[in-house]
Amino acid sequence: MGANRIRVAQDKADLVKSLVESDGTTGPFQTYADVMVFAAALGVKRKKRAPLGLISKKEPHPIGLEIFVSRGYDWVIKLLAIAETKNTKVLSSVEENFEKQRVHIFEEYANGGLEVLRDELRGSVDYSERILLILNSEKFKQEPPPENFDLSRFL
Repeated sequence: MGANRIRVAQDKADLVKSLVESDGTTGPFQTYADVMVFAAALGVKRKKRAPLGLISKKEPHPIGLEIFVSRGYDWVIKLLAIAETKNTKVLSSVEENFEKQRVHIFEEYANGGLEVLRDELRGSVDYSERILLILNSEKFKQEPPPENFDLSRFL
């Protein structure tokens, strides 16, 4: 498989499948691409990047980049690559190495986000409700007050 596919780690395949709406299930996402983009964003937010290890050989199969492009998610992959490498040349479509690097970064953040989701969703019956709670806790997260009040800024 070339760099034109997003792979899913074998140990996260069942989780990804359970998060997608299908016949008989009511997962919170419509496609595997939706799950992977959400997981990558969560991985970035929680600063969790994890190598893939073994790749899923059954469902879900590696997801073609064209699916991400058609859903408007290609910019997420590109922005992650710029943020990680601090180099805009990573956007070059001329060199295949840059595309592989972009895909690799995205896959690892998505895998890290899936690890977070696996831990957060453990024991949950309704994934949609639990994901909503995760989003709310991130939105309303308050910074802890500083331990020592610094009066020097008033001088």
